[in-house]
Amino acid sequence: MKKKIVYICSSCGGHHPKWQGFCNNCQERGTLVEEEIGGGNPVHSKKASNSNVVVKRLSETQSQNSHRIITSIGEFNRVMGGGIVKDSLTIITAVPGAGKSTLLLQVSQDVAKQGCKVLYASGEESDSQIKNRADRILGKIDNNVWVFSDTSMNSVLGAIEKTDPDLIIIDSIQTFLLEEYNSRPGSPTQTMECANALLKVAKDAKRPRAVIMVGQMTKDNELAGLRALEHLVDTVLVLDGEEGEELKQLSASKNRYGSTGEIGFFSMTETGLIPIDNPSEFFMTQREDNEVVSGSALTVVKEGTRPIILEIESLVSPSYTPYPSRIGECVKKDHLNTLVSILEQRAEIPLFNLNVVIKATGGLRLKEQSSNLAVLMSIVSSSKNIGIPNDTVFIADIGLTGELKKVPALETRIRELERMGFKRVYVAKNALRQGSTFEKIHVVACNTLSEVIGSVFAQSGRTDEKPKVRTEVEELF
Repeated sequence: MKKKIVYICSSCGGHHPKWQGFCNNCQERGTLVEEEIGGGNPVHSKKASNSNVVVKRLSETQSQNSHRIITSIGEFNRVMGGGIVKDSLTIITAVPGAGKSTLLLQVSQDVAKQGCKVLYASGEESDSQIKNRADRILGKIDNNVWVFSDTSMNSVLGAIEKTDPDLIIIDSIQTFLLEEYNSRPGSPTQTMECANALLKVAKDAKRPRAVIMVGQMTKDNELAGLRALEHLVDTVLVLDGEEGEELKQLSASKNRYGSTGEIGFFSMTETGLIPIDNPSEFFMTQREDNEVVSGSALTVVKEGTRPIILEIESLVSPSYTPYPSRIGECVKKDHLNTLVSILEQRAEIPLFNLNVVIKATGGLRLKEQSSNLAVLMSIVSSSKNIGIPNDTVFIADIGLTGELKKVPALETRIRELERMGFKRVYVAKNALRQGSTFEKIHVVACNTLSEVIGSVFAQSGRTDEKPKVRTEVEELF
């Protein structure tokens, strides 16, 4: 077969006979990469003999429990489904500077302390660079951690045979190449073939090994390379958090050995990523019992199977422009506009000439509808300049009619509040399961948003207080 030059899209994998400025399949621009295919003798496949084919009934097939390497990093184990499966292929991606390499160095040290041998192969950094970071993060490095710096996957495979590691770290997969293929590192062909080579290493029945690869992220916050790379691996981890931010979130968009709904929280420090075992304390402002601040409301969100108490802050201020600002760092702008419209129409609180800014403590994004009531109550609190008691929480969705809606796993959320010592929670009527009782927290069931506002601010004796609305005369001065 003669050698042939084709142009492959690095985004969707589409083939093109000649170079052009965009891909015909996905319409992405500047993604075509030159590849050389063919060459050598063609390989003729042989038909398998019918007598050699073994087919089993699924009901008669024996299942095998995957053995795991359980680290002491609880947040990492949670996202992985309980630990690192010994014959698994995992890829982790994040924006530059988020802490991928830092986390993997900590995992390497932890696994090595358990007596497992770890090989850390890097195509981006030299041995001395890795050592300098390890000295800063890990302190005394375990002797079971081995390092290898090269961009040749052939050399990495040789190092695996020589050291016989239990865990292999590849940082990053886009920097390696196999010498059998005439294309640059990071090209679709090289990335997929290097990943396939590591897959064979991980799934070797005689000597299974765990492999964790680092994958680069595109400007669209997606894993770089073909989508086939995500299909190939067992687990896809995403580490969220911009460079300079303290809070980091580790989640799994794919996990064959566990749930994809779990999230691990870490705090970035000078000595590495520190697991946040009790996220509720991180996402709440610590205040005295009698200290209340206007514009603050608490809710409970679920990240995976874990309920987290979250503080939502609002700032309502006069607007001196024709179009007041609606800024939501934790929610989409359209969603915030919808909630403000409900508040104006159903609760008769005028906000048409006021700026509204929403923020969640810790920078957590609001993905659930269960926080809608808390968002609205924080806006009301700011507009009235009346603080909500620190022991009061709001868990409900809001309809366009102003009625409160039930949310899933409500009992679990309330029990977390009871454990943390909160005294009052507002929910929708008939939202609790029949027979659910709570001893240390008072559950207030309401029908509408107006009922909640009246109940909460009746305690202050200023329920009739309205936000100040500027008149045309006041604007002139």
